[in-house]
Amino acid sequence: MEDLDLNLPDFYFGRELSQVEFNRRVLAQASDESIPLLERLRYLCISSTNMDELFEVRIAGVKQRLSLGAAAFLGPEHMSPASIRKELSIRCHEVVDEQYRVLNEELLPALAREKINFARRDEWTREQDEWLRSYFMNELLPILSPLGLDPAHPFPRILNKSLNFIVALKGKDAFGRSGGKAVVQAPRALPRLIQFPDEISSGPADFVFLSSVIHAYAENLFPGMKVINIHQFRVTRNSDLFVDEEEVEDLLLALQGELSSRHYGDAVRLEVADNCPQNLIDYLVQMFELEEEDVYQVNGPVNLNRLQAIIDLVDRPDLKFTPFTPRMPAIFSGGKNIMDLLKKIDVLLHHPFDSFLPVIDFIRQAAVDPEVLAIKMTLYRTGPESPLVNYLVKAARKGKEVTVVIELRARFDEEANIAVANRLQEVGVHVVYGIVGYKTHAKMALIIRREKNHLKHYVHLGTGNYHASTARFYTDYGMMTSNKAIGEDVHKIFLQLTSLGKVSRLQKLLQSPFTLFDALVEKIQREKRHAEQGLPARIIVKVNSLVEKQLIRELYAASIAGVEIKLIVRGMCCLRPQIMGVSDNIEVRSIIGRFLEHTRVYYFENNGKPDLYCASADWMERNLFRRVETCFPIEDSAIRKRIIHDLNLYLKDNTNAWIMQSDGSYVRASHEEGRGISAQATLLAEIETE
Repeated sequence: MEDLDLNLPDFYFGRELSQVEFNRRVLAQASDESIPLLERLRYLCISSTNMDELFEVRIAGVKQRLSLGAAAFLGPEHMSPASIRKELSIRCHEVVDEQYRVLNEELLPALAREKINFARRDEWTREQDEWLRSYFMNELLPILSPLGLDPAHPFPRILNKSLNFIVALKGKDAFGRSGGKAVVQAPRALPRLIQFPDEISSGPADFVFLSSVIHAYAENLFPGMKVINIHQFRVTRNSDLFVDEEEVEDLLLALQGELSSRHYGDAVRLEVADNCPQNLIDYLVQMFELEEEDVYQVNGPVNLNRLQAIIDLVDRPDLKFTPFTPRMPAIFSGGKNIMDLLKKIDVLLHHPFDSFLPVIDFIRQAAVDPEVLAIKMTLYRTGPESPLVNYLVKAARKGKEVTVVIELRARFDEEANIAVANRLQEVGVHVVYGIVGYKTHAKMALIIRREKNHLKHYVHLGTGNYHASTARFYTDYGMMTSNKAIGEDVHKIFLQLTSLGKVSRLQKLLQSPFTLFDALVEKIQREKRHAEQGLPARIIVKVNSLVEKQLIRELYAASIAGVEIKLIVRGMCCLRPQIMGVSDNIEVRSIIGRFLEHTRVYYFENNGKPDLYCASADWMERNLFRRVETCFPIEDSAIRKRIIHDLNLYLKDNTNAWIMQSDGSYVRASHEEGRGISAQATLLAEIETE
């Protein structure tokens, strides 16, 4: 096998196509009758949001590279850029068609059986029609601004992902102009779902779509004209921001200027009602400079994600997941001082099974502790009203040295992060935006405390964001420690981010873009050597995405040498498992469950002396070479045992696991009746028994 070329394109999948397959797995949850009905609806909405982001970023990027005359191959497949785009269109159309089939054939009938109804126009009673007409005249008509289209009124700028209607008219207006076309834009402030009042409802939860109401009474927008056709449409635009960081003097101001352009980037997809006449579709395609393959005709609302409002509007706990209370580890009972606790032991938190409150308390206690001199923290995704931000503000007002590294370029959270930066700067916090050309994706907090005439470091390192809300439905690890070497490493990384100087040698942590990639390659190669020598060799990796080609190549080489490799990859995976003689020792599984799997864990057997790490980094080029990431060793024996227990549980999962096939498709793991194992359900059950 020494002459085997592991760079062959046949050994790799493209990331965009892999992302489509991930969305298929999410969508499949909407058809799973073992899941509560309103949660199935939520999965449908999530799949819709995922598809939006796929078009806004990934497919927009493919189209942009094509327009710029990209190189012959965009990805690792034997496919030209045009072929990749065509295959993406085919697969995306399949997913969208399946979304609406699931909605119309499975979810809407099931919701109706539970007395949750969406009334169509031909089903309205006389009383409902009268009420809706009044609602339209009083609540909608004053807000809507129909735009006639003629040489003096060109096609308007259409906001990204907004609800709009294309209208064909007949007759003459007040100025004698013959009817033609018009566009009606639905302001985002309007609710997309309208609930009937009790007195005209057929049940406890009767709704009508905003689009149906506008359809029904559109002629009131065009007095004296006849509406021949009116059909909803939505356009998706390229939403990736571009800021030339080498040229700008103030990244915050530059990003603020770019945010508005996100709403009006190049069009990449047109969604339109499936009964819209072809001549109107052709007109919209021309206006948005799209092609036929960019059109998605749908049987239902053009934005499925708006259906998510139903989950909150309908008071049916029996149709939702059973609520749970995250576990508060006993060591935190009685309001103990966390820094005193960390002098004795390291602490691991596994969210959402463990409460996020200890992380908040860590910063809260530091903010009011007179012996704490400084707090340093990275923020990637959070909100301006976050309790953590509140305590950082409090610490600054108490005169502590507070430094916060805010990643303004966290995609789709830029505006919220700008608000956080402004709020912190107002109270004197040192706010840094990281390193030009490198996103700061590391999740770390450092507290510096004076104790007996010396300074002591207390650290929190995590795999996820400092966001109390997402900690309720993302699985993430967070480790709290006062380990001297780790504290010094974190301090050095903060110096890198806020100051200037050479790369400092770290004692414990691995860091992108400096040491993490090379360390991973060395550890995989070490497992390969051990296997060749007949020594125990095993690799377990749990990440969100596996894309980086050299790491995949190293995994192939290790597999060929006999290393057992288990990969738990939630989303994109460009590695092909189960190729005879290449990756037949590699299993790839994806866990799609109640919580979004977000932990990053790396395990290397190392001849019976395992290396175990948690990290903020996925195995992607951007994480390893274009971001500041941290990877921290798990050395405490109790914490190691717990994480390895969790990994093995995920490897046994036969309920929420999908097994990747050599052709890139996924097959849901199966189990005998009564022998199902769900890692997430098991971890939730452990909360109840403690």
